[in-house]
Amino acid sequence: MSDQLILTETDQSVARITLNRPDVLNSFNRPMAIALRDALQAAAADPAVRAILLTGSGRAFCAGQDLAEPMPVNSEGKPDLGDAVRESYNPIIRAIRTTDKPVVCAVNGVAAGAGANLALACDIVIASSEASFIQSFAKIGLIPDSGGTYFLPRLVGLSRATAMMMLGEKITAERALEFGMIYQVAEPAALMETAMKVATTLAAMPTRGLGLTKRGLNASIGVSLDAQLDMEEELQRLAGQTRDFAEGVTAFREKRKPVFTGE
Repeated sequence: MSDQLILTETDQSVARITLNRPDVLNSFNRPMAIALRDALQAAAADPAVRAILLTGSGRAFCAGQDLAEPMPVNSEGKPDLGDAVRESYNPIIRAIRTTDKPVVCAVNGVAAGAGANLALACDIVIASSEASFIQSFAKIGLIPDSGGTYFLPRLVGLSRATAMMMLGEKITAERALEFGMIYQVAEPAALMETAMKVATTLAAMPTRGLGLTKRGLNASIGVSLDAQLDMEEELQRLAGQTRDFAEGVTAFREKRKPVFTGE
C-alpha cells in the first residue's frame, strides 16, 4: 500500500483524487484532511484541470473521523471538537463548493459520518450498488458536521433528514437514489468507468459557464426570488463574455459540434 494519504493523477483534464487509508476504511486523521484540502485547492488552481473526480481506495469511500486519533482538548482538558471541525473538515467542504470546476464523487463503498457528508457536498454523486450512507454521529453523541445539516435537508427534506440523522440508519445506494441524495447507481465493476465518463464529459464542456452555474446554485439557497433573479442577471452577464459562449453560438449557427476550451 502507498504511504500517501491522498493519491492524485490527471487524465483527460480530470483530476482524480483518491482517499488512501484503506486499512481504516479511509477514515480521516488530521494529516489526511490537510492533504485532501491541499489536493482540492491545487486542482482548482491548475488551468489544465477542468473537472475533479473524488473517490476512495479499497472497499470503503470514507468512514468519517478516525476515532483512534487523539482528540484536541481545551484549557480545562475537555474535548474540543470544534477545533477539528474548523481546521480539518470545514476547509474541505469550502474547497469543494467554492471551486468553479465541477466535482464528481464516486462512492465505492460505505460513506459514514463526515464521509457521507463529504460525498453530499460534491456536485454529482455516483454510487456503487454496494455503497451505503450513514449519518452515524448520533451513535456517539455528536451532531452532523461537514455541511451535513446544510446539504442533507435540502436534498431529502427536513423530516427525512431529521430521521436519518437522529436514527443513524444505513441508507443503501438505491434508497439514496430514490431520496434524491445521489445522481446515479452503478455496478461495482463499472463505477469508476461511469464516474470518469461523467467527469470527462464535464471537462469537455464550457468550464466558466459550469462554474457560474455552480455559483448560482450556491447562492440560491435561503434567498428571495428577487435576489436570485439579480444573481442570475450578474452571472449570465459574465457567462456571455466567455469564449466558450461565442464558440457555442458559432457552432450552433454552423450546425457543428462545439469545441469548448474552458475559457
